[in-house]
Amino acid sequence: MSFDYDLFVIGGGSGGVRAARVAASEGAKVGLAEEDRMGGTCVIRGCVPKKLMVFASSYRDAMAEAQDYGWTVHAGSFEWSKFQTRLEGELDRLEGIYRKLLDNSGVTIHDARAEIADPHTVRLSTGETLKAKHILVATGGRPALPGIANDHLGITSNDIFHLPELPKRILIVGGGFIACEFACILNGMGVEVTQFYRGAQILRGFDDEARGLVSDMMCKKGVNLHLGTNIVEMCLEADLDENGMVPNTELLAGEVQGKAAPGKSGPIWVKASNGTTQVFDQVMFATGRNPNTEGLGLDNTAAELGRRGEVIVDDYSQTKQPSIFAIGDVTNRVNLTPVAIREGMAFVETVFKGNPTKVDHELIPSAVFTQPELGTVGMTEEKAREQEPIDVYATSFKPMQQSFIGREDRVLMKLVVSKETDRVLGCHIVAPAAGEMIQLAGIAVKMGATKAQFDQVCAVHPTMSEELVTMKTPVRSA
Repeated sequence: MSFDYDLFVIGGGSGGVRAARVAASEGAKVGLAEEDRMGGTCVIRGCVPKKLMVFASSYRDAMAEAQDYGWTVHAGSFEWSKFQTRLEGELDRLEGIYRKLLDNSGVTIHDARAEIADPHTVRLSTGETLKAKHILVATGGRPALPGIANDHLGITSNDIFHLPELPKRILIVGGGFIACEFACILNGMGVEVTQFYRGAQILRGFDDEARGLVSDMMCKKGVNLHLGTNIVEMCLEADLDENGMVPNTELLAGEVQGKAAPGKSGPIWVKASNGTTQVFDQVMFATGRNPNTEGLGLDNTAAELGRRGEVIVDDYSQTKQPSIFAIGDVTNRVNLTPVAIREGMAFVETVFKGNPTKVDHELIPSAVFTQPELGTVGMTEEKAREQEPIDVYATSFKPMQQSFIGREDRVLMKLVVSKETDRVLGCHIVAPAAGEMIQLAGIAVKMGATKAQFDQVCAVHPTMSEELVTMKTPVRSA
């Protein structure tokens, strides 16, 4: 069989672009199809614009602190349109860089949707049919709506960057890192933020002590957080009848798969599971993400999908169809951009360099860009104590910068340590710049450092992070 390409990549996000570029540098003939903007979720509608919004939202508190330190400053009001214009320009610049990198590597770009017709064939929305020896699926994920009546009236994280204006009042539904990050961002920008989460505490899966402090600090900073709460009903305020009831619920529910009728917009009425009702300018759902496999054509091959639609792969990112591989969020392994990039590199090592390479998915540092940030690597206290006896070293305190001006901000430094080996099993930090700190702490934890080795490091004083090497006595054991 003759092939148009040695490799055809479906998806122009960070993982797919890296795999395409590196494979091309090895002499492979590579094609890549992207139906939207080059750069994928991280660059266009995720990590990058979100982090820029985090920066923008932090200046209100920074200027208030500056006043307390003696500076004559005034925050004024936040100009969303000015920030948004600059943001769009930056995303255009980054997309251009991604395209240039692909061009310079010799990768052929197809601005089209690609579907898999058979194990070696992709069909493009332009009408082209192309043959490839190997197909790499790197289509990422997408926000999921909760499936309640009228959820189409809400927005997702994909939409937040494109709002024509900031809402005065917003309800954010969800308790994961996306929900919590945007609650903090919008609160910092002056939006009145209410957050519903059906669980007992936000940031499920993170260390309990750490997520508890994040929750407390979010509330102190002005986020109106309701735990154990969800939406029961929602509709446009204009659709309520004279008794304040949702009329003809079945008809409204029928609109879930479509869009509101032309001209139907405005404040959104919400009834919560706690019995209260409120009206918001926007409702944002951050209720999970699903892998982008719908209509991809994998059913035309032996590749298998999991319960959530994720592509099932082995340790080398290969599906049950030998010619088809998948990396990144579409596999629902560890849904982080740096992981997708590593998986792309390992794929090229395996397929094009003859060096079978697995990606190590253990002890991956990560950060939640709430205010304050949460940085974490390794096991939570809860997970570790299920595995073996542990000592917990932790301290929570007011950092010098905020304590000096009488603020109530608190930070947390925490190490989870094996009693038997003295190895640090987990490190958890809640503090400004926790993401920067955990990147460095992650090196030590990944190397298998012991608590004694942490203790041997001289403290950098005065810093918050010096507590990681000065805690001498466990606060508890389990």
